[in-house]
Amino acid sequence: MTFRLANVAGRAALVRDEHYYDLEQISAAAVGPDPMQALAEPERLHALSARLVDADATGSLAKADLGAPVPAPRNCYGIGLNYGKHVAEADMELPEVPMVFTKFPSCIVGPNADVRLRSDGCDYEGELVAVIGTGGSDIAEADAWDHVIGLTVGQDISDRPAQFMAKPPQFALGKSFDTFGPMGPVLVSTDSFDDPTDLALSTLVNGEVRQDDRTSSLIFGVATLVSFLSRITTLRTGDVIFTGTPDGVGVADGRFLVDGDVVTTSIEGIGTMNNRCVRVSDFG
Repeated sequence: MTFRLANVAGRAALVRDEHYYDLEQISAAAVGPDPMQALAEPERLHALSARLVDADATGSLAKADLGAPVPAPRNCYGIGLNYGKHVAEADMELPEVPMVFTKFPSCIVGPNADVRLRSDGCDYEGELVAVIGTGGSDIAEADAWDHVIGLTVGQDISDRPAQFMAKPPQFALGKSFDTFGPMGPVLVSTDSFDDPTDLALSTLVNGEVRQDDRTSSLIFGVATLVSFLSRITTLRTGDVIFTGTPDGVGVADGRFLVDGDVVTTSIEGIGTMNNRCVRVSDFG
């Protein structure tokens, strides 16, 4: 049985239709309330999801206070220049190997959290996020999907002035301001999809479509990224990989985020995030 895992007010919950079920309650405390702990229990999550039809819902998902389904990963990897059209709009050459940077895990927030802007050059980047279940090193590409517990939606918000304030660029700093990693609304098990490598992805700003592509356009797919990273560092349960963004980012034509903008990010079969932008004090 497939599962959809949510973080409701800091507590792990399974989702069925429009309701959520507190994981500690429905498991009779076999699994605790910590969403990070739940990621280490994929077999229980599948089994409990199969029993939700006979369980009493804890509450309505529409009224839930949703946090990031993976609120505190040990590592948060980002991949740059991973869609061909985005490479073209950046006037760069196609990468021969994945271009990897890190987002500080402290930047991660929930699917409806405000994004706090600290310059007039902040940008949106809608992305598919892969979450590691069973960790490991030197993972073969053919086995990589077995190490992914689920997929979710992410925004790799980027402060371009901070990112390019030095040479070489400061990718990690420009993409790691507090609130610059919205994630959610739920984590969806990989067996939920007919084809987890081909999902529609879109980013809208104030209802206007800015990004529209499919994850099948990734230059380096999820399996390649998992295998590549695992040859360098041992992946652990709960590590997340922001897999890259399609073309249409704001820096390409100077349409940066401003106070009051609402960024809507959707991925087929997973769900939608809505993040309001709030201009706060300047960086620097």
